[in-house]
Amino acid sequence: MNPADTATPTDEMVFRLVYRSRSTIGEDQRVDELGDIFATARKRNQSIGVTGALMLRGDRFVQTLEGERADVQALYDDIARDARHSDVELLSTEESAPRLFGRWAMARVTEDGAPDIRLLSHAGKRRISETGTGPHPTDDQEQHLSTMRSALGS
Repeated sequence: MNPADTATPTDEMVFRLVYRSRSTIGEDQRVDELGDIFATARKRNQSIGVTGALMLRGDRFVQTLEGERADVQALYDDIARDARHSDVELLSTEESAPRLFGRWAMARVTEDGAPDIRLLSHAGKRRISETGTGPHPTDDQEQHLSTMRSALGS
C-alpha cells in the first residue's frame, strides 16, 4: 500500500507549498500529456509521502503539495525547471497541521461552480478519468480549494 493512499489527517506538522503555472503543452496533446504527468507524479509522490491537490483550468495549474519540507521543495524545484510549465509562481509556503489532502492527488475545477472533481490516473492508458462524486471536501479543504480557485483566475 502506498503512503498517500493511507495518509489521514493527523496533528503532525507538514510543510505545505502552493504554486501556480501555465502549461506549455499544446491543446491537442494535453489529455495524453497530462495523463503521463499525473501517472508519473502520483507514483513519485506516493514513494516520498507527498500529497496534495492539483487544479486545472484550461492551460493553468494551481497545485498544493504537502509533506516533508525537503521533499516538497525538491519537487517544486523540479516543476519550476520542467519545460511543460511556464510562469511558475510560488504563492505560499507554511508549516501546518493537519495534512489537508492526505488522500487527494488531483482535482479538476469545474467551470459552472459545481464541486471540483477528483481525478484518477490510468498510467498504462496514458489517461486521467473522474473518480466520481465521492466524499465531500471538509470545511478546511474547501477553504483551501477556494483559495486555489481564486489563484486560477477566470
